[in-house]
Amino acid sequence: MAAPPNEFAQYCCDLLSEVGPCVARRMFGGYGISTDGLTLAILADLGTGEKLWLKADDMSRPLFESAGCERFAYLAKGKSMSMNYYSAPDEAMESPALMAPWGRLALEAALKARQSKPAGRPKPKTPSKTKTRVKAG
Repeated sequence: MAAPPNEFAQYCCDLLSEVGPCVARRMFGGYGISTDGLTLAILADLGTGEKLWLKADDMSRPLFESAGCERFAYLAKGKSMSMNYYSAPDEAMESPALMAPWGRLALEAALKARQSKPAGRPKPKTPSKTKTRVKAG
């Protein structure tokens, strides 16, 4: 059985509850927070303590940046990498009401990301087991 989320993960789920029932699951040393199967946030410690990172897209990125939110960036094999997640604004961490508009932005970004994903790969066709007879003419 999976371990229950830590207190901070549960608190973040409560903060994001305005967008729907949230679930925190272990993921890559942190947590993924989702609602209806959509990951709208992650919890990760990039060296300054565990933080809530909200999903962003081209439309919401300027809003996160103008609020002074930090982009999720890390080093991998000596190379700087980033993901479309931004730290939640400090004031939004105080209550579900203050988090609600940010949570909605994250949910919208998650919905757009899911819609833009290409459909799964088609299954390879298996040769038909019935033989077609060709009439000699």
